[in-house]
Amino acid sequence: MDWEAFMDGIVADIAVLNPEIPETVKGFGIMGAAAKKTGALDEKTKEIMALGIAIATRCDSCIGFHVKSLIRLGLTRPELCEALAMATYMGGGPSYAYSAKALKAYDTFKGGS
Repeated sequence: MDWEAFMDGIVADIAVLNPEIPETVKGFGIMGAAAKKTGALDEKTKEIMALGIAIATRCDSCIGFHVKSLIRLGLTRPELCEALAMATYMGGGPSYAYSAKALKAYDTFKGGS
């Protein structure tokens, strides 16, 4: 999978959809900002949780968005791998495969592969 091209395509597709559903986009943005706001948990922890959910629900674009956010937040490869171990444990075989995709996305966006 070419993560860069895939995510460029998703971003382009979302850009076409956004003006068609502006109120939904606005509401989704408000909900996202509220969910990510640092409180008892910091944003990095919340993004790790979101990545685990993305893996469990087998959402490639969600994996891409959350991996990019985690890189911005300074997630290390060892931290990612521990999170992927937990996602695999909780989700079994399908999550194992999607965890491998998440690692590939990390390596691609981080510039490691």
